[in-house]
Amino acid sequence: MKTKLLVAVTVLIGILLLGPLRSRVYASSIYERGTTLAAQQSSSESAPADADEEDLDFLMEEEEVPVTIADPIAPFNRAMYHLNDKLYFWILKPVAQGYNKIFPEGLRISIRDFFTNIFMPIRFVNCLLQANLRGAGIELSRFSVNTIFGVAGFFDPATKGLDLPMQDEDFGQTLGVWGLGHGFYIMWPVFGPSSPRDTVGLVGDYFLNPLTYLEPWYVSTGVKAYEKENKVSLRLGDYEALKEAAIDPYIAIRDAYVQHRKKLVEERGKFPEKSEKAK
Repeated sequence: MKTKLLVAVTVLIGILLLGPLRSRVYASSIYERGTTLAAQQSSSESAPADADEEDLDFLMEEEEVPVTIADPIAPFNRAMYHLNDKLYFWILKPVAQGYNKIFPEGLRISIRDFFTNIFMPIRFVNCLLQANLRGAGIELSRFSVNTIFGVAGFFDPATKGLDLPMQDEDFGQTLGVWGLGHGFYIMWPVFGPSSPRDTVGLVGDYFLNPLTYLEPWYVSTGVKAYEKENKVSLRLGDYEALKEAAIDPYIAIRDAYVQHRKKLVEERGKFPEKSEKAK
């Protein structure tokens, strides 16, 4: 009886940890984007008042076209946003804070890199599905280098030494590359912001995730939850910063999600000049 109870609690915590991460990641994205826009606005205000029309035309050409998404189930989405918000502050954040006190940052970064290396099949297969052969080749090279010379992926010499950037591809992006629109906005309980297209994408990525095939099932769930928790421990404070900066955090996260996914689909096959990895 005690064993069954322990398993149930472990699974429940694992499930609770999966969703708020996505909210926090997109929250981080909109926070960074907001900071950039604020800097641009400040720069514009300090420019000479007699700027010629040519300069103004240039600025108008650089202005981003706003991206919108239908939100027909906004009341449900808002309720789920508040649920995920409570899960973050009541469970995810306290666990991450305690975890940070035990494990040094360097070790947590190595653990993150280890899981990133394991998830190579998701990125590799989706590069192939998008006919991005260069990206697939980079992913295969990264996996080989980091597995052999990076001690099973705990270190990332492919990025830091060979400048082979990780290809951030998933099945939701692949469906977008194939021409499928994102549809309307959905805030899933636990799983966070999504759309019909990206919800289908999650299912596809589930079967490409090697952790899915760990046995028994509660071990797979526990390891996935631990991977998310470790990643969250490296980004504590991002979500809080967003909430303080945004007038309506729900709108900020929704818009950031749409912009972020649109950008990823448009950047298919585009490689950064320099490798960029989150701390």
